Amino acid sequence: MTHRPRYSNPSGVHAPLGPYSHAVVVPQGAATLHVSGQVGVRPDGACAPDIGEQADQAFANLVAVLNAHDLDVSSVIKLTVFMVAGHDGDAVRRARLKHFGDVRPASTTVYVSQLVRPEWFVEVEAIAAKP
Repeated sequence: MTHRPRYSNPSGVHAPLGPYSHAVVVPQGAATLHVSGQVGVRPDGACAPDIGEQADQAFANLVAVLNAHDLDVSSVIKLTVFMVAGHDGDAVRRARLKHFGDVRPASTTVYVSQLVRPEWFVEVEAIAAKP
């Protein structure tokens, strides 16, 4: 029996249209970690001017929060990405692939008109399961 989340893509649903799974089964007894939205702000408080660098930093921040709880991206069961409309979605996908590789959690990506601060272009949040 596995103690890691199990990714599921049922045959009655089209294949995933991106780097995600349609569902994730969490093992019984697992604790969950809800990670608040991470933006592209570096530890020194600076924010890059473009979405690609911000996305890379936002995913790096997410990984740092996971690591602080003895988890990694393979523990993520749900990922949500918010991108400001009109910015380069491919740059966000590249950053995601850099940090997540072949890990395919359940996922939602949403274009929004603006985030809380106008200089922020991308925000990522996650739910992870800890066996």
